[in-house]
Amino acid sequence: MTEPLFLRALRREKTERPPVWFMRQAGRCLPEYRALREKHSFLEVCKTPELACEVTLQPIRRFGFDASIVFSDILVIPEALGQTLTFGKGMGPQLEPAVRDAEGLKALADFDPLDKLGYVMDACKAIVAELPADTPLIGFCGAPFTVACYMVEGKGSKHFIEVKRLMYAQPEVFQQLLDTLVEHSITYLKGQVDAGCRAVQIFDTWAGELSSDDLERFAVDPARRIIAGLRAAGVTVPAIYFARGCADSLDIVKQAGADCYGLDWRARITKAWDALGHDVAVQGNLDPAILHAPPDVIKQKTQAILDEVAGRPGHVFNLGHGIHPFTPVESVQAVLDTIRA
Repeated sequence: MTEPLFLRALRREKTERPPVWFMRQAGRCLPEYRALREKHSFLEVCKTPELACEVTLQPIRRFGFDASIVFSDILVIPEALGQTLTFGKGMGPQLEPAVRDAEGLKALADFDPLDKLGYVMDACKAIVAELPADTPLIGFCGAPFTVACYMVEGKGSKHFIEVKRLMYAQPEVFQQLLDTLVEHSITYLKGQVDAGCRAVQIFDTWAGELSSDDLERFAVDPARRIIAGLRAAGVTVPAIYFARGCADSLDIVKQAGADCYGLDWRARITKAWDALGHDVAVQGNLDPAILHAPPDVIKQKTQAILDEVAGRPGHVFNLGHGIHPFTPVESVQAVLDTIRA
């Protein structure tokens, strides 16, 4: 049986077309997801394997994406460490109490990801049992720096004052926090692979908030340690590292040692690929906002990326970040139609 298109592309094999999936493809823009969410909270969906399975499968049924990603959240690890995680309506995630010093770090509880986060692994097993054979499941975690940002700020931030205050004033405390997240992320990702995931992605949404001097130490090196830890544990599935906002620092980003690098829409894809090296795959990088444009513009922008890549092996088509809520489903289909043509 032929290996799935997505996995062949990650291994830089020549494929008949680029595989395509979207970050945050499960939920957000789908009416069937919004109908389910009228009955269940976001965290309830994440923590109930049957519901997480259903939501993960919805975009596969509707669009036939070439890969699926388990429905969960990058902040399940901080919650398992003892912070209280809530999602206020229109406010985004909130974590309490925030970790602002050594005492806050000591207050975190040690845990076994396979036990405390077992609901994610159960969801993975249920999803794999239902997915088409040619649609692999992606497991994921938040990168340590990005997760630490939420843990220290206590919520999303525009300026990241608190996390940088801790990073610069108490670097040993911040490093210990990163070390804790690296350790648990390795076990967590391995658990997802053991449950059937055939690739993993590390989301570093806030890596671009760091200067080039700090990027390697606080963002890329922890991601590198996760990937190296997976390899040392015998995990051989492809690893994708998505460092948002780092188009000018790809010489540093590539030190993560990933098999594939996600690019946001600020990067020119061929120039970025040259900086990363042609021994890796790239994923991206349509601006999610384009999906609110007229269909002819969507098709034009999609085709422009395809033309620039020009069939080079190793390209996975994706958005440059997660799909926006209430994106028209017709817009998603316009992208897929263009790629499949």
